[in-house]
Amino acid sequence: MDEPRWLDDREMRAWRGFLAASALVNRRLDQQLKDDSGLSHPQYEILVRLAAAPDQELRMTELANGLINSKSGLTYQVGQMEKAGLVRRRSCPSDVRGVFAVLTDAGRTRLEEAAPGHVRAVREALVDVLTPEQLDALADGLGEVSRRLREQGA
Repeated sequence: MDEPRWLDDREMRAWRGFLAASALVNRRLDQQLKDDSGLSHPQYEILVRLAAAPDQELRMTELANGLINSKSGLTYQVGQMEKAGLVRRRSCPSDVRGVFAVLTDAGRTRLEEAAPGHVRAVREALVDVLTPEQLDALADGLGEVSRRLREQGA
C-alpha cells in the first residue's frame, strides 16, 4: 500500500480555508434567507432554478442533479415548499415515473422578494471581500473541482 500524499503547509492552509469559508458563508446565507424571507438556502436555490427553467418547471431528477442534492432531500424540500404554495408537482405525461416541480406565482413572488437581500448577503460574505483576481482564481479553481467530481459521478 502506498504512503498517503500528506498535505504540505500550503495545501493544508488552502483546505482549512476552504472548509471554514464554505461553512461560514453557507451559515450566513442560510440565516439571512430565513430571517428575511422564511426560506432555507436549498429552498431559495430550488426557486432560482425553477425560475430560470423553460416553462418554470424541471423534472425532480434534473433538479436534484443540478442542486447536488439527494432525491429524498429534494423531495422533502419540495414537499415543504408545496405546502407553502411556492411550488407544485405534476406528473410527466410521457413517463409515469417522472415528476416535475413547477414554480407557482407565489413562489415567483417570494423569490423576487428574497433576491435583493440574498444578493446583498452574497456580496458582503464573499464577492466584495475578494479582489477581481481572487474572484477569478476562486471561480476557475472551484469550477475545475466541480467539473472533475461531476465527471467522476461524485
